[in-house]
Amino acid sequence: MPNNHRRYVLAGVVAVLGIVTGAILLEVLGTILFALTVAYVLLPVCGWLERRGLSRWTAGALATLVGFVGAVAVFAPIVATLYFRRGELISVLEGLPAEVTVAVFEAETTLEAVEVQQWAIAQVQSLAVSFATAAPELAVKFALFVLLLFAILLKGGEAGRAAIAPIPHEYRDVAHALAARTRETLYAIYVLQLATSVTTLVVGYPFFWLLGYDAPFTLAMIAAILQFVPIIGPSLLIVPIALYHVAVGELLAGALVGVFGILLIAWLPDVTVRPRLARRSAGLPGSLYFVGFTGGLFTLGAIGIVVGPLIVAVFVEAVSLLAEEVNSAELEAFEEAGGDFESATDASTVDDARTEAAEPGTD
Repeated sequence: MPNNHRRYVLAGVVAVLGIVTGAILLEVLGTILFALTVAYVLLPVCGWLERRGLSRWTAGALATLVGFVGAVAVFAPIVATLYFRRGELISVLEGLPAEVTVAVFEAETTLEAVEVQQWAIAQVQSLAVSFATAAPELAVKFALFVLLLFAILLKGGEAGRAAIAPIPHEYRDVAHALAARTRETLYAIYVLQLATSVTTLVVGYPFFWLLGYDAPFTLAMIAAILQFVPIIGPSLLIVPIALYHVAVGELLAGALVGVFGILLIAWLPDVTVRPRLARRSAGLPGSLYFVGFTGGLFTLGAIGIVVGPLIVAVFVEAVSLLAEEVNSAELEAFEEAGGDFESATDASTVDDARTEAAEPGTD
């Protein structure tokens, strides 16, 4: 007991110091969380390399290189699209009509879109300026991400054992279940979503190029980024483009973009990539994933895209464990009562009464 008490005190000290450290490092907290989640996904890769005969240091360095290349592959096209290709993107936005006339039966309604158009152009320009002014800070944060990733991969085993040490043995199955759910969710966010986005980019570029759009790569990149938005995804791009063609009287172009865009860009990557990679994903329902995505994005910013669905998935797993625990107790009482639910309920009530009577200090 004294050893356990000392362990819990040390765990409390670590938790308090962790909160204080998080408050001090608030400006780079997003980078730290990003490094932690990426490292959690890459730990199996590091272990696989070690089992192939590489040293821990070499395996950690190679796994870090994988994370570095993956981060560059994700963020470099986004920066290139919003900064280097901002002229093409602004041209697309300026080419949109300032007003759109919608006819329903015999009634016509004119929608003023000039303010939305100006707002979108201003956002693109401000993002480009932000990237330019924040370049030194982003470089420092990216270097911090790489260093943290390597350190976590190098000492991940020790950190995991230290984290689980204060947990009593009878509750460690819960910790392992939550850890497994965390790993599956992060795999779904990073590996599955990234593969789907890359497929969207590969399919979207020739699609927009064949239809004669001025900035096919930019549109394909936007569609690929929108794959990270659950449920609706690239439809946020395809549907407005199709509606624009219909509004200006280009019915055939609207039908082509609407039908084939939804099929090839929004639907095809999902049905071709996800089934092959989904066996290790969390299996989180799309509605809950959407709740976590939007809540995390609005509350935490960009890192919330990962943290939001992760928290929701872990919460769902905890609820599932609780339900399983309660149902197992009721099922055990049901079986002891010979399959009679009323008897099982009475038996459970009697057991509860006996437990209360056995507790010291009860009347």
